[in-house]
Amino acid sequence: MTSTRPYASDSPLAVLLALATDTVGPDETEQREDAETAAAHHVYNAYAHTLASVVDACDWQGYPSVTVDGRRLEPSAVAWLDGGAWLHHTLRITVDDGALDALTLVVPCTCGRGYVDILLDTEDALIEILTELAPTHGRSPHITDPAVDCHSIRTAPALYRLTS
Repeated sequence: MTSTRPYASDSPLAVLLALATDTVGPDETEQREDAETAAAHHVYNAYAHTLASVVDACDWQGYPSVTVDGRRLEPSAVAWLDGGAWLHHTLRITVDDGALDALTLVVPCTCGRGYVDILLDTEDALIEILTELAPTHGRSPHITDPAVDCHSIRTAPALYRLTS
């Protein structure tokens, strides 16, 4: 069924509807590129003496937003560090705080069955974490506490949970 447009093609309504169509949002390629740029920018600014010296802008691989269990996850980027470890960056969008950079170091567990994610907040905290990981060559020491699950990457703390 075709409908006839009840307004002129150069009318204000036509112009506004065309604007709305054009502002649907970035496509997947743009989301990937934006995620890579945001990750590189955050690392260069917040981790200038550590991560920025070993992770270049071209090392980031961007991923578009996805919806999981009805929750929209923002575009993200990852950078491989070798030895099973990588960085994950995203902008956490909340109603109260707006966009916050969330950089996570993901490292394998010494048990060999899973990974542990470590939310980074400062360069000093990163140095402390790396100091703790050095004796195990970048692996997180296995903890037998059932509250700590190394079999899968845990979700971010409630402070960083996304809003829809």
